Amino acid sequence: MESIYLLIPIALIFVAIGVWIFFWAVDSGQFDDLESPAHSILFDDESKPSPQKQTKNQSAPTDKQNSSVPDTDKPQ
Repeated sequence: MESIYLLIPIALIFVAIGVWIFFWAVDSGQFDDLESPAHSILFDDESKPSPQKQTKNQSAPTDKQNSSVPDTDKPQ
């Protein structure tokens, strides 16, 4: 029974912090534009260099150089 005297105020503090964070997010504009970030993932980045702009000294990287997965055919 004594533990409830501690747990109820802690729960009320957590609820108050959650409500404060929610109102802070609404006031700071976190929920103003919900659709643009979802659509922006569909567009290509313009900052990526295109493969046509490589110089003659630079060769195009092979598939093994671009692979982030280790080659499982070879023992390590």
